[in-house]
Amino acid sequence: MEGAGGGNSLPSTSGADAVKRRVSYFYDPDVGNYYYGLGHPMKPHRIRMTHSLLEKYGLLDRMKVIHPQLARDRDLCAFHTDDYVAFLQSAKPETLTNPCVARRFNITDDCPVFYRLFEFCQTYTGASVDAAKELNRCNADIVINWSGGLHHAKRSEASGFCYVNDIVLAILKLLENHDVSPLLVPSLLSSSFHRSFCVSVFHSLLLICSFLICLQRVLYVDIDIHHGDGVEEAFLTTDRVMTVSFHKFGEYFPGTGHILDNGYGKGKYYAVNVPLNDGIDDESYHYLFKPIIAKVMEVFNPDAVVLQCGADSLSGDRLGCFNLSVKGHAECVRYLRSFNVPLMLLGGGGYTLRNVARCWCYEVYWSLHVEVNDKMPDHEYLGYYGPDYNIHVATSNMENKNSRKSLDDIKAKILDNL
Repeated sequence: MEGAGGGNSLPSTSGADAVKRRVSYFYDPDVGNYYYGLGHPMKPHRIRMTHSLLEKYGLLDRMKVIHPQLARDRDLCAFHTDDYVAFLQSAKPETLTNPCVARRFNITDDCPVFYRLFEFCQTYTGASVDAAKELNRCNADIVINWSGGLHHAKRSEASGFCYVNDIVLAILKLLENHDVSPLLVPSLLSSSFHRSFCVSVFHSLLLICSFLICLQRVLYVDIDIHHGDGVEEAFLTTDRVMTVSFHKFGEYFPGTGHILDNGYGKGKYYAVNVPLNDGIDDESYHYLFKPIIAKVMEVFNPDAVVLQCGADSLSGDRLGCFNLSVKGHAECVRYLRSFNVPLMLLGGGGYTLRNVARCWCYEVYWSLHVEVNDKMPDHEYLGYYGPDYNIHVATSNMENKNSRKSLDDIKAKILDNL
């Protein structure tokens, strides 16, 4: 894939990474109230914990904080099927009695129907779609929605704790063409009676559109420990979206993301899969991440980047098996930020709640490029972070099963395809 892009994805020169960015942060206070059920590892409460840390560190004052709109039915149907959206809208724990319906939409213990499920989907998806609009209007350089990033949901079924694929919907919003049709103007001006009025309207439209970006290409990067299968599948046959996923591969959910899976038709080589083994640490991770992303930015040259920041790739995650530190995870944010391309940060997995909040708080620091005090301020959830009460925690001594030779082989194959 040579010379695909025409955007402006040049890496920063020395010191340019410190340039201030306009950051918009999307948060609905209700998001922490949703509950998947007793014993379920996905806990939206982690979003509230993250927000509380951001507030006590004074970071909310440095960003534009936006209460997002709930996504509407028609917003969800831009990707999902009408019958699936209708099911989500009507599903309630006490009424889901038909096992055939449950199987049809993949309602399982992983993806249960819980109280106010549809509102939960509207909440996190609305925030991601609104974040995309914020970038389209040039109102921010970086937008953040930690409640989003649910990358497994498929067009007509739930999967892997995910019901609505807010990432796909946000990318579709980024790709919308905001140009005024040139065919509209002559017909409007053909009537002398309407001419002066229409000229005024047209000038107003031009002024509005001058503040909008017409994005041609979007890069999606996924650093969750699980393969970003739902997003890859949605854009498998297009050359307008490139998906790059760094994930645990093998006997591990969802079982997809082989290095040879690289797109189809027009989308051939626009899907990049980086399969990893247990115990990968910061050094090994970035031995792959940085050269691969640098090459992707060079050849694809995206107009915007969406980064799914799943925190289950951190050391000590309840469901994970990687060994990344908070700093190592956040280095992905810092590196993509350095390319000076509009950037959307989304949440994702992460099942050791205190570490999820640590990580996403620190990544907001990197978005703003301000200094961080490792010692946490007193706040309502301080007890979760003992005994050290720090942002940064030590990684484990688990074995890194990613040999340098295996990393070299992966890097060579991927760079050769690019």
